Amino acid sequence: MEPTGRDVRATYDRIAAHFARTREHAWPEVESFLDGREADTALDLGCGNGRHAELLASRARRVVGADASGGLLAEARTRARERAFEVELVQCDAARLPFADDSVDLAVYVATLHHLPTREARLDSLNELARVLGRDGVALVSAWSTAHDRFDREEGFDTTVDWTLPGGETVPRFYHIYSPEEFREDVAESALVPDDVSVSSGNCYAEVRGRKQ
Repeated sequence: MEPTGRDVRATYDRIAAHFARTREHAWPEVESFLDGREADTALDLGCGNGRHAELLASRARRVVGADASGGLLAEARTRARERAFEVELVQCDAARLPFADDSVDLAVYVATLHHLPTREARLDSLNELARVLGRDGVALVSAWSTAHDRFDREEGFDTTVDWTLPGGETVPRFYHIYSPEEFREDVAESALVPDDVSVSSGNCYAEVRGRKQ
């Protein structure tokens, strides 16, 4: 079956190898968030090729990388082997996490929430993060924003952004482009407790804690 923009798993399976080659380094915002933090169990939700799982591995006793795409998990497995860091890799839906309540101390959830095709799924995913994170855990959540220079809109909207493979084939990727206010509202409506919500490099970021009382 041909992938559509809304079929995240099929889309990223198709582009996994090429995508991984263009995602070498951790985001500065993630490095800043993790600076000085340590954890027993850390989660990289939407781990892609494992670049942030690698960063977490130096700060946590156990690291779990989760992604919908088996192709990207294979790239993460290769990266972990080549760079000698430990990560447990799990294929799952970001809105239905196969992890126990309160099982994660530290998490990063970057550049993934915006791929979920409905607001219901995005809120479910934030609530799942809150469930597994627990009251004492902390996480960084990000999504692409209308604040980015390429967008000339103030309200959030759905779109597709093509990925061009070597040879010229294009693969559409679904995005929900958040307005900063909409992102703030979704985080606030979820079971997460926001400590700080900001915009950096065209992305919305939320530093959050686990479930509300």
